[in-house]
Amino acid sequence: LTNLLAEQRMGISSPIAFASVMGASAIVCIVVPSVVLFVVYRKDLLRRYRPQRTSSPNDRMLFVVSAAVVVALIPLLVSGMPVWMPTTVAALVLLVLFAFRRRSALSVSLLPWQLVLLASGLFIVIEAGHSIGLTDALANVAGTGDGFPQLLQLAGLGVLGANAVNNLPAYLALEPVAGSDLRFAALLIGVNAGALITPWASLATLLWHSRLAALDVEISWWRYAALGVLVVPLTVVPAVWVLSW
Repeated sequence: LTNLLAEQRMGISSPIAFASVMGASAIVCIVVPSVVLFVVYRKDLLRRYRPQRTSSPNDRMLFVVSAAVVVALIPLLVSGMPVWMPTTVAALVLLVLFAFRRRSALSVSLLPWQLVLLASGLFIVIEAGHSIGLTDALANVAGTGDGFPQLLQLAGLGVLGANAVNNLPAYLALEPVAGSDLRFAALLIGVNAGALITPWASLATLLWHSRLAALDVEISWWRYAALGVLVVPLTVVPAVWVLSW
């Protein structure tokens, strides 16, 4: 979501141009955490597992149409049209499809109301903060310039903001002090790759945890935070360095 917000503010005309700016840093942000996870969990990852028997979808039409909607949605999200348009159409298509094919799967609980209200409240707080001088205060600590130290300074501020509050409001708070394409990219690295320490740092993390809870999978937030403290600097610093080339 932060990428979609930033693309509108950056002087970039297409998703390909956006990928050319962020591509090398994105590779770093994928490879480094993967290597750390492999080292930490190498015994489990190298163990032999017997795969479960696969089963065919109970409703093939439901499966095929749902998959087609998801595949069609991906390019539409970066087509340039307002994001709410393709997502609303996709949601309505799936709603009608499930209403006819599997009505029992539809439930109000499918909507993450608590997360939506949380995010909305944080956005309101950030907008209120800007109105009372938050932008000027952040400008004093965000620095200026497109050199590696300056970009890392902004990314580090994004890391702190994301883990203290959440990455979406952290991005919105720092958006006015970015100023250039490279600085927007550094901010994206900070609020996205750096949102790995606190549980609330990313809405994606909260959604991920809700799915784990639904599957009766328990995790230790302390261990999660400890691994995050290790992974974040190992990821953000080289990602920003690659960006500054």
